[in-house]
Amino acid sequence: MFSRGIQVGALALAILAAGTASAQERKAGKRGDVNVFLKGGLGDYTGDLGDLTSTGPSWGLTLNVQPTTFLGFELGYEGSQNGINDVRILDDGPSIVRQGGSALVKLSPPMLTSVRPFVGAGFGLTYVDVRGTGGGFYDNDTMEEVPLAAGLEFNSGALTAGLRATYRLLIDDAGFANGAVEDSDGGLFDASVTLGARF
Repeated sequence: MFSRGIQVGALALAILAAGTASAQERKAGKRGDVNVFLKGGLGDYTGDLGDLTSTGPSWGLTLNVQPTTFLGFELGYEGSQNGINDVRILDDGPSIVRQGGSALVKLSPPMLTSVRPFVGAGFGLTYVDVRGTGGGFYDNDTMEEVPLAAGLEFNSGALTAGLRATYRLLIDDAGFANGAVEDSDGGLFDASVTLGARF
């Protein structure tokens, strides 16, 4: 009876110690991080599409969940706008406005939390709206993308900030430009700054 009491007491102490360590780890930002951040930067299309577009602004809002120090998940809204520089279009000012969402899996070195480098890959779905007159060369389209990202995050207390570069590989041809180029393979590259809060 006495030995059973000691075993139960030891088990209770072990659970209490594990719970305290887990709480301290969360408080230190090593596990259970939830980050919400805005991002803004510049981007442009690559390949043949890049010859017909100009660099423009990109923006987004992202929810990041970091269940462990080395694994993270992101879900976000993203947008961008790029001008069309096509001599075949007489009207001035047409542009490509892209809006959509993506999900990303991120990997980081487990020993780094305050300054966290990462790489990530995922899947995205976006709608491209051609604003202005496309001259029959450009049209609205829905595209699937594979975002490949790399960057650096700075975490301190309730704040998070970072720098990142993302290349979005277009899974199928960019249908919005099928009338403009024969081979519309390519992607969209952007570099951005992030700023947000940690919970």
